[in-house]
Amino acid sequence: MSDTARQRPGLRQRTRDAVREQIAEVALVMFDEQGFEETTVDQIAEAVGISSRSFFRYFASKEDVVLGDPMVHGEPVRQRLEQALESMTAWEALRTGFEAVVEVFESEPETALRAMRVMISTPSLRARNTEKHLAWMTVLMPMVADTLTGAEADREYHARAITLSALTCLDVASAELVHRDGAVAIRVLLDEAFQLLRPAALLD
Repeated sequence: MSDTARQRPGLRQRTRDAVREQIAEVALVMFDEQGFEETTVDQIAEAVGISSRSFFRYFASKEDVVLGDPMVHGEPVRQRLEQALESMTAWEALRTGFEAVVEVFESEPETALRAMRVMISTPSLRARNTEKHLAWMTVLMPMVADTLTGAEADREYHARAITLSALTCLDVASAELVHRDGAVAIRVLLDEAFQLLRPAALLD
């Protein structure tokens, strides 16, 4: 058996992924149209044509439909950051790392816009998004700290400030995408936010 064949998902997994994608697509539309809190798992399951019990075979909660595992997108960001740090400042490398997120937005712009609209309008999802960023901070911050100079405590503090500022740029750009109803590309908004908050005193 070739390596490609070994890596290719089996029929069962492909079927599972297709069903999961269908559930997420239907649920996001319902969340967007009638509100996240107002939409029940029973309603989603009925719309998809599955049982409520089956819903929980694919998602642990309604929140997971919108945000899911924080490191699904966090790991690609980490990988790109690691590569970029070989030739860029930490700030530039963080922007390059977030290119992984930008590509997700660009691959399915309507779905991404809908998901962001639902997230921003729902307090519990905004809190869950903050938890996601804390998970990303744990992974990204030490990599940034390794590029800085000075005492260890100072490097860690500066790395936290830089990394959190970068994550804030991502949040602000995503929110602005919703405010402008997708009229301006997330790439443009993120670049502008990074330029505005560029920590020149530390990284130039």
